[in-house]
Amino acid sequence: MRKIKDILKECKIVEVVGDDNRTVSNLTFDSRRCSAEMAFFAIKGTQVDGHDFVVKAVEQDCKVIVCEKLPSVVNDDVTYYVVNDSAEALGYAASEFYGRPSEKLRLVGVTGTNGKTTIATLLYRLFFSAGYPCGLLSTIENRINNTVVPSTHTTGDQLQINEMLSRMVEAGCEYVFMEVSSHAVDQKRIKGLHFEGGIFTNLTHDHLDYHKTVAAYRDAKKKFFDELPSTAFALTNIDDKNGMVMLQNTKATKKTYSLRTDADFKGVVMESYFDGMEMKINRNNISTFLVGKFNASNLLAIYGAASLLGMSDNDLFKEISKLQSASGRFQIVHSDSGVVGIVDYAHTPDALKNVLDTINEIRTHNETLITVVGAGGNRDATKRPEMAEAAVTRSDRLIITSDNPRFEEPEEIIRQMRAGVGGEYYNKVLSITDRREAIRTATALSKKGDIILVAGKGHENYQEIKGVRYHFDDVEELTKALNEK
Repeated sequence: MRKIKDILKECKIVEVVGDDNRTVSNLTFDSRRCSAEMAFFAIKGTQVDGHDFVVKAVEQDCKVIVCEKLPSVVNDDVTYYVVNDSAEALGYAASEFYGRPSEKLRLVGVTGTNGKTTIATLLYRLFFSAGYPCGLLSTIENRINNTVVPSTHTTGDQLQINEMLSRMVEAGCEYVFMEVSSHAVDQKRIKGLHFEGGIFTNLTHDHLDYHKTVAAYRDAKKKFFDELPSTAFALTNIDDKNGMVMLQNTKATKKTYSLRTDADFKGVVMESYFDGMEMKINRNNISTFLVGKFNASNLLAIYGAASLLGMSDNDLFKEISKLQSASGRFQIVHSDSGVVGIVDYAHTPDALKNVLDTINEIRTHNETLITVVGAGGNRDATKRPEMAEAAVTRSDRLIITSDNPRFEEPEEIIRQMRAGVGGEYYNKVLSITDRREAIRTATALSKKGDIILVAGKGHENYQEIKGVRYHFDDVEELTKALNEK
């Protein structure tokens, strides 16, 4: 048990109503978990407002409420801490409650539309392989050294993050690499964390269902860099038009990487294959198993961050040459059919362009490129026709199918995607709602030497339909279909 006023000492408290000496054993923003020894944080969410559940929390014997406004009826047996921002307060309180774990680690955050998972995951693998104890917080999984902890969000909530970081401290981790989503920044989920570095990958069309405008989406990413301390580094991709924007107001040391122009970390792709590429980084030649210019850019971010964290070039190039792609990121599916299968997480127009452009740069064009892709339901609908346009103009055949329709009708999502297919491309496109059948149809249409890209879900091993997650794995389905061919 700890005094709540000590846990809240970094928070901006406007008013305290009640006993200021109460102790608590835990923190929560879920009124259903409340008990006598918990502090309840009333947070305004995107769907519900935690202030509407203050009465329920008190009914469940909660004695400490942190809120932005007092309830209409104040209970004399409860202490209320009024703050300017409950979500921000929870961030600082969670950090304090768990012993400020981020200050005991070298924490690096990665933000951007595409590449976050690859960069965070490969930085973790690089440092762990080089013998450094480290952790990973990512879309695919969390890791504490070599122990896997399942991941549910790109970036967890304030309590989840700090609890995981405290476990990493206990396990002796020195470095932690973390994906930082725009939602997490906007919702103050990273408040109270001490970052040693931040990496910006790129910014393209995504999440406008949440942010509404590209400017708001960009500014959420930028806010992460605005709040980095002067002791941190800010590493940005200047090949992206928003790259320098991220550095405008940061106090951190500014560093850049690029495939196109002079930068602190400059790269050039020399040769590309389906199983890797040869590139030059700051005049050093390197071979890698990663494929494509988008991965070359990711490698520059990895090289730059590792250098800024103090890893020597000798160790860096040795470890980089061993790196394999993150799960579901340009993952080659092997079979005896002679067809090249590729599974990729690309679920934005730009990511799809990058993957297909990479394939088109490597292929001979004597073969057929068949793309299978859908779009997620209850997400940004404006990108749907753009995804179909990106796919149909870069493929020989396109099969539009279901992704995670969630609570939308998959046929309606497919209809919206088809709006991006120009009349001259109609005969190249099939619409098959059942994703398994779409993958099987692609393999049936293929012959030896052809290429099949299954995009959109990557590492995911489920399909979400009407609130239920059914097992579905693109790698499994494509492998099975190709081996049965």
